[in-house]
Amino acid sequence: MKELQDELWKWYGKPLTIVLVTTNGMVTAGGRCVMGRGCAAEAKARFPGIDLDLGRKITAGGNVMHPLEAGLIWSFPVKHHWREEADMKLIVRSAHQLAQMAGQRPAWMFVLPRPGCGNGRLDWSDVKPWIAFLPDNVTVVSK
Repeated sequence: MKELQDELWKWYGKPLTIVLVTTNGMVTAGGRCVMGRGCAAEAKARFPGIDLDLGRKITAGGNVMHPLEAGLIWSFPVKHHWREEADMKLIVRSAHQLAQMAGQRPAWMFVLPRPGCGNGRLDWSDVKPWIAFLPDNVTVVSK
């Protein structure tokens, strides 16, 4: 895992690059994933309908990583419900899923904001040791 002070959306659309958006598993009665804050809200503003796409995928497959926007964006679950604090066990589970995907695509770059450290209310110093196993083709960015 590498760290970089940078803007997440600067990486969107670059060749062989996947942007990961931290998300929760809450789906509204209308079938949309709640994407109201942080990089999830930014993704929803940039890509109308992404919340409905993710809501359908969560409903069908659970609160796990899902491809969005033709696979150029993936969800990275950090919370079960949008109101809750981020769940370290869920972050680690998502990180293991990411590590497997990154291992299968060594030429690709995966860009992730500090998971659980914005609206998830966790400190990076607490999260980092739990996901430090991520391979070098994963870059964690912070503004």
